[in-house]
Amino acid sequence: MRCSQPWVVIGEITRPHGVRGDVKVMVHTDYPHRFESLDEVYLQIEGVQPELRSFTLLSRHGDQLICRIGGIESREAAGTLRGALLVVPRDEAVELPLGEFYIFELIGLQVYTEDGKHLGQLKDVLRPGANDVYVVESKTSGNEILLPAIAEVILNVDLKQGNMVVRLLPGLLD
Repeated sequence: MRCSQPWVVIGEITRPHGVRGDVKVMVHTDYPHRFESLDEVYLQIEGVQPELRSFTLLSRHGDQLICRIGGIESREAAGTLRGALLVVPRDEAVELPLGEFYIFELIGLQVYTEDGKHLGQLKDVLRPGANDVYVVESKTSGNEILLPAIAEVILNVDLKQGNMVVRLLPGLLD
């Protein structure tokens, strides 16, 4: 059984905005409306345990949010937060519909064909557009296998067992 990650990333601070310490945040969630009801968020700076801070959504600016993070009062202080992540505990993550998974839950799954052949380990999920693409590192060759995340290919995902069963369409391994 795989151990799940305790934090879910919902945003990333990209840069300061204005002179009062406000920041621009790139959204990393399929549920951006969740920011409208947040009054606290955990701030995770690389290498440091996440810290609970007050949070205020000020406005939307293009595809980013303008936010105020507790304790940040100047542009200089906001500048030190570039790349910091806004995270929530796993148990506060939005419940996904049946059959949908967070990317971090999929990374590391062992991937098998429907006839039981072990293809390798899922090491990344690409999001190019119409559907996600699962990147599997082949156990035999070390090469990458790209699998479209569509119902015809992904037959079963079992997080408890740590595996995924797939159907290889013609040409997928060529």
